Amino acid sequence: MKLNRYSIIVGLLLLSLNGFAQEILTKERALEITLENNFGIKIAKNNLEIAENNTSIYNSGKLPTATLNSGANYSRNNQSLTFTDRDTGNDSEISGNGVVAKTYNASLGVNYTIFDGFGRKYNVEQLKQTYNLTELQARETIENTYLQLFTTYFQIARLSENTDNLAEALTISKQRLQRAQYQYDYGQSTKLEFLNAQVDVNNDSISLIAAKQQLNNAKRGLNVILGKETATNFSVETNVEYNNMLSFEDLKIKTMQNNSLLKQNEQNIAISEFNVKINKATYLPSLNFNASYGYNRTRNENLINPFGAKLITSDGLNAGLNLTWNIFDGGSTKTRVANAKIALDNQQILLEQQKLNIENNLKNTWENYKNQLFILSAQEQNVQSNQNNFDRTQERFKLGQISSVEFRQAQINLINAKTALNNAKFDAKLIELQLLQLSGDILNVKL
Repeated sequence: MKLNRYSIIVGLLLLSLNGFAQEILTKERALEITLENNFGIKIAKNNLEIAENNTSIYNSGKLPTATLNSGANYSRNNQSLTFTDRDTGNDSEISGNGVVAKTYNASLGVNYTIFDGFGRKYNVEQLKQTYNLTELQARETIENTYLQLFTTYFQIARLSENTDNLAEALTISKQRLQRAQYQYDYGQSTKLEFLNAQVDVNNDSISLIAAKQQLNNAKRGLNVILGKETATNFSVETNVEYNNMLSFEDLKIKTMQNNSLLKQNEQNIAISEFNVKINKATYLPSLNFNASYGYNRTRNENLINPFGAKLITSDGLNAGLNLTWNIFDGGSTKTRVANAKIALDNQQILLEQQKLNIENNLKNTWENYKNQLFILSAQEQNVQSNQNNFDRTQERFKLGQISSVEFRQAQINLINAKTALNNAKFDAKLIELQLLQLSGDILNVKL
């Protein structure tokens, strides 16, 4: 019966502890929140929408333009007319005050450019290439945010494990302090042993507080990336899985084909090529069509001229073609074409430079990744060796066979080994992310 009661109490305690457990923010959920709320990604999506609007037919210049004009005019004037009689040569004058004239007019005009030297065609193609460039820029923004997100996420995981290690070390130090207190109280050791144990507890407490502060700071930094203000009482997944990376040559091929920066440079070249064609289009003539329908009505009141018309109306349709050919513009078109070709050449040079830089970065990152995997393997062995050494040292310390200084050194060695292992584990993952970003695969793999 006592055993059953004890089991019930333990079960209730475990349920209570689980109720206060921290919410786990998974990598998948963190990515989902970021893609939805991150400010940089929102701006990139808006820029992409602007680029899409620019490629519509309404921005192509291929549609005609229509203009409606209308107006009314009122005038009230004093007028006088002088007539000369041809037979007598005498002058006669008639005059009137407040002579009123009312004029109304309306017109509808349509203009359409039939041919402009293919300028519109090249401009539309250039806008499409600009849209593709904006799409690649949005992809780069997402990739950078992706890398920033998981760099911070794994930093939180690193600090979480380091904090747990420090908490475990503090627990051991407190047990040692309690043991030293008992031994001192019963005269089995000096006060120096007790004071040393107390100092070590204080140092471990300070280290744990500093680690918790760093952890909370990192969590708040993650909230900024998520674009969502949340509390810091959440935990993250600390397991790390590594992807099977390709050989360096295969990785290099993928990088040269899919790297977002290189793809953007290629789009800049395409845009510059169309810019040359757009400037060359002004060498050719342009043909425009225009048509208009107009209506005019003038009403004269209180005429002093007996021969004047009191009401005048007119309406009709007008249409025409206009051919324009700028045979010589002083050399400005020639200058623009020459400068556009130079700009194209610069883009091609930048592409070659970017290829060289990215290939060099890829080599350095690949070598660093391989070295980090070796370091990870070595640190795993170090932790195992230090754990065995600490376990034996702890047994000998309990038997009084070694001093507290030796025990403390074994404890510090174990803490340092575990910290180094955590650093190596997460450093290797972060370098792997850099490789995936360089190769354009960071959005396609599961982390």
